[in-house]
Amino acid sequence: MPPSVTQLDPVGDGPVGRSRDQPGRCLWCGRELVGGTTVGRRRRYCAQACRQRAYEHRHALERGDLPVDAVVLSAAERDDLADRLFQVRCAAEDVATAVDEAAPRQDLRALVGELLLAARAAERIR
Repeated sequence: MPPSVTQLDPVGDGPVGRSRDQPGRCLWCGRELVGGTTVGRRRRYCAQACRQRAYEHRHALERGDLPVDAVVLSAAERDDLADRLFQVRCAAEDVATAVDEAAPRQDLRALVGELLLAARAAERIR
């Protein structure tokens, strides 16, 4: 995640280092925040569920149940992440096969495009 996502300002109003014009990212899942307002505080989370997970994580840290750098995933989130990583691997294998078979440039571009889409989807941790 970019530093602007993980650094909070001293007041706790949200991420530092981004202007009002730039869309931010959810502090929990990293999705881009859309539909920002020009008044009031900037949004920190994309959904109520992300806000709740962040709250639970903070309080687990305060109780000493988790190390500071822990990433907590539910079983469903873990399975979803594993599926997205599998899609990346399959797309990479498709590219490797196409290169070995000397596929036309157009085919390689299409396969690399699919690989990039799968990799971007896999970047989301939650």
